[in-house]
Amino acid sequence: MRGVTTGVLVLSLTALAACSSSSGTRTFQTQEEGGFSLFGRGGGGKAKGSSGSAPAIGVNGYLWRATLDTLSFMPLASADPYGGVVITDWYVNPEKPDERFKCTVYILDSRLRADGLNVAVFKQNRDASGAWIDAASAGQTETDLENAILTKARQLRLSNIG
Repeated sequence: MRGVTTGVLVLSLTALAACSSSSGTRTFQTQEEGGFSLFGRGGGGKAKGSSGSAPAIGVNGYLWRATLDTLSFMPLASADPYGGVVITDWYVNPEKPDERFKCTVYILDSRLRADGLNVAVFKQNRDASGAWIDAASAGQTETDLENAILTKARQLRLSNIG
């Protein structure tokens, strides 16, 4: 029995050691030259001194940063830089406490393009009993958010070029 326990322990330690990496720290950067790193301004498409093996986010870095900046007034529920999905939590405007909004943004491309972005806005109204009821949001709201994100992404790109 002691031999089996020792064998399992040795295999577990070997498997654990195989998971370690001696290549140092890795950064997540955009695929576009001169883009942003995941958590701020980056220096380009590849980390300095790397052989290209560092993982890159699968979406355009400018659209990613612009989305987070544009929706920064709403609480963030989830952000997936690999899948390009940003989901906010419900936001209640203090001036209109009887309605709330939630947004989901899909970044569909690694290039900075107008059709590489899709925004979905969900709205709820509070009824007389205090329960939240789904309501239709204005279609223009989604278009306005898309335009704001695209404008911010263009500004970020231009400021990074110059």
